[in-house]
Amino acid sequence: MLIHPQFDPIAIALGPLKVHWYGLTYLVAFTGAYLLATYRARQAPFAALGWDRQMVEDLLFFGVLGVVLGGRLGYVLFYKPGYYLSHPADILAVWQGGMAFHGGLLGVIAAMALYARRQGRHFFEVADLVAPCVPLGLAAGRIGNFINGELWGRAADPSLPWAMIFPQSGRDVPLHPSQLYQFGLEGMLLFALLWWYARVPRQQGAVASAFMFGYGVFRFAAEYFREPDGFLGLLALNMSMGQWLCVPMIVLGALLWGLAKKDAFRSRDRKA
Repeated sequence: MLIHPQFDPIAIALGPLKVHWYGLTYLVAFTGAYLLATYRARQAPFAALGWDRQMVEDLLFFGVLGVVLGGRLGYVLFYKPGYYLSHPADILAVWQGGMAFHGGLLGVIAAMALYARRQGRHFFEVADLVAPCVPLGLAAGRIGNFINGELWGRAADPSLPWAMIFPQSGRDVPLHPSQLYQFGLEGMLLFALLWWYARVPRQQGAVASAFMFGYGVFRFAAEYFREPDGFLGLLALNMSMGQWLCVPMIVLGALLWGLAKKDAFRSRDRKA
């Protein structure tokens, strides 16, 4: 039976300066998104719309703010609203942990909408550029979760070859390494499918909608192996909070993809 390696969460220590592995995974995520978005900006149809490296850099700045602010506020509102209502000062204590993907997604959507408005571009033009660049960043984040030994999975059959004991869980039973499942599903597999889908120009909004639908489906499936947050447990219909937050993503993603295939979001000019 495997046992979690108990990695030191600090990757580099130089005197009082400590760099955590999880922080490095964020750096990898943002760097990868920048490189991939720069590549896409040179391809059709974005090159014809005037995209260049400087625009990608400006968009990345907005995106980083959206991820950090949205991820934190999402955790506060979706997972522990009662606690933070009683302890509002702790909202700023990001070093204590607590980020939510769905909140980060909403933050990025808001950031893209603001960027699109400032640049006079269609929201889905911006979203289609960004969407295929996101899953590899999500994969990096899940590696960070695994290194930290957090967000472990539910109890697994001891005969499962990759079942793992996570000492941090306080349970001496084999668990699913659900962080690695999410790394594979919503990270690597979603990236491969989305990058393949976006290899040729699609109707405006189709790529972004495919990301929303695909992430929702893969995350919903992975949640069956991930241990629900102890302070929430399973909610209605024996579904976790993560699954309930994925339901609107799946429905909205499918709806928007159908509309995109009908060219409902096609820009008729640069400021459409």
